[in-house]
Amino acid sequence: MGIEIERKFLVKNDDWKADVQRSEPFRQGYLLNDKDVSVRVRLTDNGAQLTIKGATSGLSRTEYEYPISTEDAEHLLDELCTPPLIEKTRYWLQHGAHTWEIDVFEGDNQGLGVAEVELDAADESIDLPDWLGEDVSNDPRYLNASLVKHPYSQW
Repeated sequence: MGIEIERKFLVKNDDWKADVQRSEPFRQGYLLNDKDVSVRVRLTDNGAQLTIKGATSGLSRTEYEYPISTEDAEHLLDELCTPPLIEKTRYWLQHGAHTWEIDVFEGDNQGLGVAEVELDAADESIDLPDWLGEDVSNDPRYLNASLVKHPYSQW
């Protein structure tokens, strides 16, 4: 069983951009999206995945991810996923001992920037960069599954 443990923060400025190692556009949607489980389709320049996530408990949740064909992903996103889709660019950078992922949202969620760090344990110590804002790890509004139902532009 896969377990995802992550902390999530808003970004307060663009200082992180100087340390970006790579970036990639994402397009994703949801086939199922309720409080107990979500089934997500994600398409990037490097392939496509089907991801099943359980309900969040603290900083962790069950997660299973499977590769699918680009053609299947495009069909699922265009025909079966509930709109609106999540459109964002993900940036990766190293800070301290951790790799950070910064998502800069577009479309209905434009103006939102969220930084995530995956952990091996919920109580793992991390070096927090100066460009981090509020810790939103326990705020369900910032889950991508929530941003589909209640886009940032409507807050």
